[in-house]
Amino acid sequence: MAMSYRVRFWEIRERPDRRKGFEVRRTVNGREKSESFLTKGLGESRRAKLMTVARDGEPFDTQSGLPASEIRALKQRTTWYVLARKYIEQRWDRTPGNTRRTLADALATITPAFVEPGAVHRAPRVLRRALYSWAFNKNAWKADPSDEWRAALDWLQRHSLPVSELEDPDVLRRGLDALCRKVDGTAAAAKTVKRKKAAVNEVFGVAVERGYFAAQNPLNGLRWTAPEVADEVDPDCVPNPAQVARLLAAVKALPGRGPHLYAFFGCMYYAAMRPAEVIHLQKSQCRLPASGWGC
Repeated sequence: MAMSYRVRFWEIRERPDRRKGFEVRRTVNGREKSESFLTKGLGESRRAKLMTVARDGEPFDTQSGLPASEIRALKQRTTWYVLARKYIEQRWDRTPGNTRRTLADALATITPAFVEPGAVHRAPRVLRRALYSWAFNKNAWKADPSDEWRAALDWLQRHSLPVSELEDPDVLRRGLDALCRKVDGTAAAAKTVKRKKAAVNEVFGVAVERGYFAAQNPLNGLRWTAPEVADEVDPDCVPNPAQVARLLAAVKALPGRGPHLYAFFGCMYYAAMRPAEVIHLQKSQCRLPASGWGC
């Protein structure tokens, strides 16, 4: 958005052949702009307002001919949902696949929280899936969403907050709190929250650059701390040594790559190695006993 302080005003021009016959004319950086009004009084009032803004040192947009404050006010009527989709559209083609998924996941999580107070969709899982798989997935825009997804997104369009509301700290905290929960209401992992918050912060930062916010990123300086997540291990989700031994024996018995996978998963379990570390592991790096796994 190109702005200029080079603004010149002309006298109001009367055009009797038009319904709105009084034209307020000006040039912004040499480009002529005009607005038409029904009466001369309305035109003079508008001209006086624009001249006052210019005298106060406010720049004007060279494309629309409007002062910066009016451009920002127009942009702040844009809803968060529309803003987030514009960001995806402009960022998508130059973004790697993993980053695309992170952005879609973060925006699909926070967007249902940036709605009018008291508005709750009756099927949150459907809404989340519609946002993640279609609304924030540019590749999916080639086809129309399903009727179920369209209904959920239509609901969101009606209730999504305008950008101006996102400068309210309470609204921002409500959105960030949503990043801390899964769709079933349970706590999300701390790393997941951090990753999603970083993605959302990037969207806000770009919105500041494009004039949707007055001065700075509303998230900067916000007093908010992610809830602590307990790191307790659920025994029901982790196999015990006897179960692991049976699983590895079953893998080893598979034809073809069974022995290879036996060693691969055995290293991951007994040595707590990452998959990439196991792939690059060499025999010379191991101390192998006559039997057992060694170290």
